[in-house]
Amino acid sequence: MGKLSKWIDRYWPFALICLILCGGVEILVDRGVVPDFIIPKPSQVWHNLIDQGPALLDHAKLTLVEVGLGLVFSIGLGVVIGVLLYYSRFMERAFYPFVLISQTIPTIALSPIFVLWFGYEIWTKVAIIFLITFFPIVVAVFDGLKRTDSEYLELFRVMEASRWQRFYYLQWPMALPGIYSGIKLAVIYSLIGAVIGEWLGGNAGLGYYIRRMSSSIKAEGVFAGIIALSVMGIVLFNLVSLLENHSLKYLNQERRKDR
Repeated sequence: MGKLSKWIDRYWPFALICLILCGGVEILVDRGVVPDFIIPKPSQVWHNLIDQGPALLDHAKLTLVEVGLGLVFSIGLGVVIGVLLYYSRFMERAFYPFVLISQTIPTIALSPIFVLWFGYEIWTKVAIIFLITFFPIVVAVFDGLKRTDSEYLELFRVMEASRWQRFYYLQWPMALPGIYSGIKLAVIYSLIGAVIGEWLGGNAGLGYYIRRMSSSIKAEGVFAGIIALSVMGIVLFNLVSLLENHSLKYLNQERRKDR
């Protein structure tokens, strides 16, 4: 009961604003002030969510698989490359500019190239997601390790700790909050990448569903797809937050045991 009341206390302002907005839009569209093909009535969107629920769920499953694969690659490689950039001046000077350049090229311009390389299969979407989410992970790891308190580092050197011990017991734990922030950004960006890939070259997924509804001028279907994407983003973001809280709590417990 305590958790429920805490949850209500935290989110009731958001819920109230949503209800006010939905009520206002419902009235404006119902009275013809705003055409329903531009902004549909919330009740129409709700009915579409119910009627198209199974189809939306199937599209959402594929989008979730694409997002999962893209994040696995971007987090895995991003952490490794971020650590290498920190520990090797040569790697930093040689490859950090490439990491920056990868973010200056519009993703939509590279999408046709990915289609040529990978076809219209799932790997095109995974490649786009990887390209978008790779940067925040690398930067979060690299900057997190660089921001380790110099006094703590000096203490570890005085205690003759090895490079591995400094990394494992000091630098990595201190960098973790920043790394999790990078992962949270990557989770949100991954949905954008999935939609771009599905929009440009896909026959399934929420991006494809939104494109199909848009071409059919079904605004309620477009908004239903957007809501499904938003819910997926909120769930994934909160899962990362739970993992962050658990791992940091576990890490603090382990450090207390070592003392």
